Amino acid sequence: MAFVSIPKDLTKVKTKVVLNLTKRQLLCFGAAAAIGVPTYFLTRGVLGNMFAVVLMIALMLPAFLMAMYEKDGQPAEKVLLHILRAKWYAKGRRPYKTENLYQYIEKEGNIARKDQKQTAKVLTQSAGRAGAPAKKRGAGQASKS
Repeated sequence: MAFVSIPKDLTKVKTKVVLNLTKRQLLCFGAAAAIGVPTYFLTRGVLGNMFAVVLMIALMLPAFLMAMYEKDGQPAEKVLLHILRAKWYAKGRRPYKTENLYQYIEKEGNIARKDQKQTAKVLTQSAGRAGAPAKKRGAGQASKS
């Protein structure tokens, strides 16, 4: 009896079109062939066979990379875009900073204490003016003057 393995994660299953290749792979391999083969035939007479093959491979390699490379479900161009964004468009260094909430609470407590002291000082001064008895001139004081 035939045995067929079924992957547990069905989101990673991709539809195959021809020769067990996806549309993306077919398109990239076709583009690589369209670039590499004419380059080889046009340069082998001038550069020689070995250098023409090396040039062809160098020109076809990016298309092969685009067809085959995938990381975390993302194709090569998206991964490359993320790398470029992180390298040049984002800030160079992002230090980890926390806010000390206790510092704010302590600052508010100090302000409240200053306000309490100031209020108490104002109250004692006003109580001293308003609640202090006026000086009475008594018999003893009048004779001295």
